[in-house]
Amino acid sequence: MSVEWKGVFPAVTTQIREDMTVDLGDTQRVVADLIRDGVTGVIALGTVGENNSFDYDEKVEILTAIVEAVHGRVPVITGVSEYDTRRAVRYAQTAEKVGADGLMLLPPMVYVPKPAELVLHFRGVAEQVGLPIMLYNNPPAYRTLIDNEVLAALIDVANIVAVKESAPDTRRFSDVKNAFGDRYVLFAGLDDVALEGLFLGAQGWVSGLTNAFPRESVELVNAFQRGDHAKAMEIYRWFMPLLHLDAEHDLVQSIKLAEQVMGRGSERVLPPRYPLVGARRAEVIAMVEQAAATRPTLSPAEPAFAPA
Repeated sequence: MSVEWKGVFPAVTTQIREDMTVDLGDTQRVVADLIRDGVTGVIALGTVGENNSFDYDEKVEILTAIVEAVHGRVPVITGVSEYDTRRAVRYAQTAEKVGADGLMLLPPMVYVPKPAELVLHFRGVAEQVGLPIMLYNNPPAYRTLIDNEVLAALIDVANIVAVKESAPDTRRFSDVKNAFGDRYVLFAGLDDVALEGLFLGAQGWVSGLTNAFPRESVELVNAFQRGDHAKAMEIYRWFMPLLHLDAEHDLVQSIKLAEQVMGRGSERVLPPRYPLVGARRAEVIAMVEQAAATRPTLSPAEPAFAPA
């Protein structure tokens, strides 16, 4: 199985009303705006989409709304982040039925599996669906490493096609390439090592801060792909203070606050998360406003979103 996944895939936010219910219409608007601004795919219900804050029925409603809004224009990949294989299979099969184009499959939540158990979890989901699958490697967040031993044990599973690499150690890109060549499509998954990932063989970038600055994110990747590394570096260095937010514990609140400052969405999150307050909130707002005032790639024909 092969996929044409490349470019910028934002992990899109799920919009929340004041009464803490899901705002499906505004979630659709946010996704449509990102597609208008040039992203080449979307990740629905990833970490930034607050996957584990929703129950099964809510997840299905959110994914269905996003698939409807995208309307086939770009691939929709949905996070599969569950406590066990049984729940993961149930959601993955439903995602296939409602029209997702792929799955971003995480290790089991809470329980930290041994490598053989992790292989069986991934294989157990993959064998029950026909969709292509991106594995999500994020050992700092999930305490589980999808290493080359695990990838070697899955090499015969045809629909496991990609790896989102969110380990801060960029040597992982070269290690996977050296071991497996082009068997797995690589995506950079940690915003503040995204350009390094592209240089080392990543075909795309699953991004959080793209939600606030999509055009700059798209131009960064496009500049790299056309060989204009100086332009890519200029954008990357401008972006870096914000990209660091993606590696912090409060990344969801920070990204949604950045989205709000840029007039693109709401900072509201579901408990146990709460919006940023105090010095941290002021710090993030100042960072976003500084980035908005110095943004390097905005076309004169398209005005900036005015900071709120």
